[in-house]
Amino acid sequence: MTRKYLMGLKWIMLEIKFPREVAKTPKAMEQFFAGLHAAQKDPKKKDRYLKGSLAPWFSIEILGHGGEIRFYIRTESKYRNLVESHLYAQYPQVEITEVEDYMSDLPSEVPTKDLDAWGTELILNKEDAYPIRTYPVFFEDKEAEERTDPIAGLFEFLSSLNPQESIGIHILISPTDDKWKEEGEKLVAKMAGKTVKADKKNRFLIIEESNSWIHAIVDEIIRFFVGGSGDIKDAKKEEKSVIPFLTPGQKEIATAVEKNIAKIGFKTMIRFLYWAPKDIFDKDKPTVAAGFFRQFNTQNLNGFKANKKTTPGRGKIFKKRREPAQRRHFVKIFKRRYFPGHKIKTRGFVFNIEELATVFHIPGTFVEVEKLSKIGAKKGSPPSDLPMI
Repeated sequence: MTRKYLMGLKWIMLEIKFPREVAKTPKAMEQFFAGLHAAQKDPKKKDRYLKGSLAPWFSIEILGHGGEIRFYIRTESKYRNLVESHLYAQYPQVEITEVEDYMSDLPSEVPTKDLDAWGTELILNKEDAYPIRTYPVFFEDKEAEERTDPIAGLFEFLSSLNPQESIGIHILISPTDDKWKEEGEKLVAKMAGKTVKADKKNRFLIIEESNSWIHAIVDEIIRFFVGGSGDIKDAKKEEKSVIPFLTPGQKEIATAVEKNIAKIGFKTMIRFLYWAPKDIFDKDKPTVAAGFFRQFNTQNLNGFKANKKTTPGRGKIFKKRREPAQRRHFVKIFKRRYFPGHKIKTRGFVFNIEELATVFHIPGTFVEVEKLSKIGAKKGSPPSDLPMI
């Protein structure tokens, strides 16, 4: 039933061209994703099982081909107005045009005797509630000349590709509800020395104090000041949280997780694919593309890594013999924008809108890349004294 449902969906590809001067930060793209979240819709059980219905999803894409860089959004045709209205709201001068799918020119049976390809799928190092390094680190509290755009390095690399080389980055997103936030609440409660129980009937979390090792230390401190074997129950009533006893690093993590789950989220999958003729195919270039995502990694919070379960070249038995078939399979799911949202725990993660705006946004004026696809002339209103015929 799901296959039949997917075959009935009408997809369109929208190319985005932006003005030569964009003064806005990624905050504008964050607001765009917030508007896109209005498409959030979980199909009912009967529709899911009887009709194969799935939650809506979008593909946000960057293509580097022959040194030129282009932006695309792939969406169901019924969500075109939603996409365009929220994009125009944040970037009034942007141009949005429906185009043919650029992936249709890539054969599904790659690698062939003349063409080769390699790509991978990304997952997170830790649970979804831990945030990556986001754009405020690069933009906020800095003068304009001191700002650095994390996407600039990627564009410089894409603009250096040879005329026959291509790299595509697909960010598949599906608006999700607030259930993913429960994981973050549990993590923060655990750091605070509390236990969390799920109330399935009322669908909320019950957070209770627990007798953790932190509490044991607190008890000893209270005993010391109250004195001897005195009753510490009354004194413990004043102890409502162990947060003051956490280390600065633990406090930073707890604060970051709480801030991360405060914003709406999207189920997310990120893939990238490099393809080129075999005589110029360079195995190191996909590694450079992966390096773009590593700049958002932090030691104490979260970061990206390749999903070994889907990366071509996996396995130890007959590895070289099996790799071409694995590459062909990856090319096929890349072309289809395959999005197994129901398997998001093993094939993807949840990003909030700030994290999405970090890895995909329209670059500002301080990003100087010659081969970005931009609008040639600025749009404007006709002069008031224009003669009417």
